[in-house]
Amino acid sequence: MGDLIEVRKLTRFFDLGGNQLVHAVDNVSLTIGEREIVGLVGESGSGKSTFGKTLLGLHDKTDGEVIFRGEALPKKYRPADFQKLGTKMQMVFQDPYSSLNPRMTVGEIIGEGLRLRSSLSASDVKEQVVDWLEKVGLHADHMSRYPHEFSGGQRQRIGIARALILEPEFVVCDEPISALDVSVQAQVINLLAELKETMGLTLLFIAHDLSMVRYVSDRMAVMYLGSLVELGKADEVYFSPKHPYTEVLIGSNPEPDPNTEKGRVSTSIQGEIPSPVNVRPGCRFANRCPKVLYVCREKTPELIPLRGEDRLVACHLIS
Repeated sequence: MGDLIEVRKLTRFFDLGGNQLVHAVDNVSLTIGEREIVGLVGESGSGKSTFGKTLLGLHDKTDGEVIFRGEALPKKYRPADFQKLGTKMQMVFQDPYSSLNPRMTVGEIIGEGLRLRSSLSASDVKEQVVDWLEKVGLHADHMSRYPHEFSGGQRQRIGIARALILEPEFVVCDEPISALDVSVQAQVINLLAELKETMGLTLLFIAHDLSMVRYVSDRMAVMYLGSLVELGKADEVYFSPKHPYTEVLIGSNPEPDPNTEKGRVSTSIQGEIPSPVNVRPGCRFANRCPKVLYVCREKTPELIPLRGEDRLVACHLIS
């Protein structure tokens, strides 16, 4: 199977005025194969959500392009483009409170896509809505209720059902399980794994929980301040990180065993992620990197393949 999605030097800047540009996503290239799950990790403010939204056209592209099944997608989407691609590409949003229309019932929210993009009868739409409510752990009698009547975790499940009811080929999952309790997280992860096999689903899975990303993903991409710093097979990146940022990011991931966690030496990342406004040349992790070299502050490293490995890393230490 070939690539379903090809992202070429995708860039998204936000103009603040006064010659100030926020480098939210900067020159990112990435491919996602059919039926593949790529996990995207990084600290808050790294540009993960903006990358996902720009990929789907919710943000206009500043530069670069996105190729879907060999076809270049528009730089700026029109309503007709969203209508055309709505059954092929969907998104599960991070915030379950702001992503649902408070004036619509759950049945209307989940079934809206079917009503707009198919010729199904009202009874058929209702039947599918009930089916998807049950798949995400809710009940048929929830159809007549409004979003404010649900908890954050329940709202997130509604958002997942809304995206997947259209049976898209590609879904961007932006922190889809962060608001859910552990048992429901497992249910959603198992559902996504099942859909990957039965529907040929392809996912970009954005999350903070690195152990969960490793479990669910085929490959893992690590983003820092709008740029990719490492990309490779999920297990290899998790257990044998090459970039200093990936090392400390994974090292700061807590152990599930409290006894092990208590005796573990802390490897938390020092300092805070710098401002994305008018980013200067050089490695963006240089001011926090324990292995920084002089060249790191002067020259921006390129994302290049490691010799003898199926891995891409942007670091002067190994270039």
